[in-house]
Amino acid sequence: MSTLTTKTVRVDVLARVEGEGAFHVKVKDGLVEEAELRIYEPPRFFEAFLRGRSYAEAPDITARICGICPVAYQMSAVHAIEEIFGIRLEGPLRELRRLLYCGEWIESHVLHTFMLHAPDFLGYADAIQMASDHPDLVTQALRIKKAGNDIVALLGGREIHPINVRVGGFYRVPKRHEWDPIVEELKWARDAMAELVRWTGQLPFPAFDQEYEFVALRHPAEYPFNEGRLVSNRGLDIPIAAFEEFLREEHVAYSTALHAHIKGRANYFVGPLARYNLNFDRLSPLAQEAAHTAGLDATCNNPFQSIIVRSVEALYAIDEALRILADYTLPEAPALAYTVRAGVGHACTEAPRGILYHRYEVDDRGEIVAAKITPPTAQNQATIEDDLRAFVAPRAHLPLNELTWQCEQAIRNYDPCISCSTHFLRVQIERR
Repeated sequence: MSTLTTKTVRVDVLARVEGEGAFHVKVKDGLVEEAELRIYEPPRFFEAFLRGRSYAEAPDITARICGICPVAYQMSAVHAIEEIFGIRLEGPLRELRRLLYCGEWIESHVLHTFMLHAPDFLGYADAIQMASDHPDLVTQALRIKKAGNDIVALLGGREIHPINVRVGGFYRVPKRHEWDPIVEELKWARDAMAELVRWTGQLPFPAFDQEYEFVALRHPAEYPFNEGRLVSNRGLDIPIAAFEEFLREEHVAYSTALHAHIKGRANYFVGPLARYNLNFDRLSPLAQEAAHTAGLDATCNNPFQSIIVRSVEALYAIDEALRILADYTLPEAPALAYTVRAGVGHACTEAPRGILYHRYEVDDRGEIVAAKITPPTAQNQATIEDDLRAFVAPRAHLPLNELTWQCEQAIRNYDPCISCSTHFLRVQIERR
């Protein structure tokens, strides 16, 4: 008769992801029987308390959902409201929206790549320990991250939870001379980041290519930030307004967060790896060259190599910010005029972690009647579980502490921001 041996590892606050959750895996006779990502962080009811508020409050309220990617929440919110009012930004105002997103991608990607994820590959418990042996790496990364923060601070009004975004544009637009010191720092950051992309390509990666349905925005001419259609590598091609018709969410008993799947199909994968695979041809020549130098092709199916892809996207964001600032022109006004009207608006933008969908219904007074927010980490949870099942199976024999470490690293491939959807990690592993 077989006996059940349960070994439990508890990490109450894992410092290198955002949010609270647990992972449970059960191995029987060398086979993975269960793999569950359990999100136990209480829901924060943002959709509920947006109801009854003015449309003008939506960008600032939703920015509070996340301190790491507040720009993404502002952009999805403001674009959805602008769709209702028939507002379409062009020219300098549209470029400024892209510039703000560049700032967020730079700071978020660099933070994850070098402070949260790189320690896994180098065998350190955290970035502080890593810094003692790699001080130049950490110093460079922090300086590049600050360049991203500086963009958000100047254009967004402050670094965390920016306050300068409004329906129709911005409350204030910086003058040309205010950007001069940031431009000089970005020029340095571009060269430094190109070297760091090459550095990430030299990290040790396990062989773990998987078959995914990648979903991301696709724009006719640009690497996507704020606009485009939703596409996948398996034929999905829909307007944003069809998001809820094709991309469904359902509750699972062990999690406070919803799991997502494509109607009639399985779960899907959003984020840098999805954007890269679906939009490599939209990257700047510098970013494409850096990717190839780091050992990537135009497609990549190994989630552990997402650390390279994030560094490539950070380089692209720096390059794109410099392009925008080289042609910087003050708009005629910081915001467009518009008329409030009732309606339903949808928007999906590319947060650092993947597509972030917002839908709002407002009445003729501009009061929010209903709100729907679908963050990227929630969309990836089922795919994370599938990865862990596949990853653990050939490694079930490993000592518990080593297996736990590798499971945590596999989860950190996704840079999960659980608070948006729902600190890893409490890990429970049962062996029979």
